[in-house]
Amino acid sequence: MDAGEIAGLIAAGAFLMLVFVLAVPILRLRRTVDAATQAINDLNDRTGPLLAEVTGTVQNVNVVLQQSQVTLDGVNVQLAKVDNITEHAQNVSANVANLATVVSAAAANPLVKVASFGYGLRKAAAARRHAEDEREVRATLKRRRKATRAN
Repeated sequence: MDAGEIAGLIAAGAFLMLVFVLAVPILRLRRTVDAATQAINDLNDRTGPLLAEVTGTVQNVNVVLQQSQVTLDGVNVQLAKVDNITEHAQNVSANVANLATVVSAAAANPLVKVASFGYGLRKAAAARRHAEDEREVRATLKRRRKATRAN
């Protein structure tokens, strides 16, 4: 046997010792992996129904969120309508303010004052004529009653 063969035998022996040294931790690791697998299986057996409940709850939450989104979309549509109504009300109030300005300016005009005075005079004269007519009718009725009583 020459030196190369002896070196090969020494290397093979060292490799064999390394295999034996590493075999012990690998066998122990196998037990750890088996225990971890068993623990995971037990956990799955216990949490299976719980996970189903959680899944159902998450689905219910998703449905509620979708319904909330639909509701918020409806609220946004109604708010747009309210904005439109508010804009129209603002326009109406501006028009009323303009009309009030025109009426107050017209009432302050001297020509309008003269026309109003003339209208008041006509109404007063008509009321006086009407009062005179009523007095005449009453006087006539009174005379007729007296004449009827005297007969």
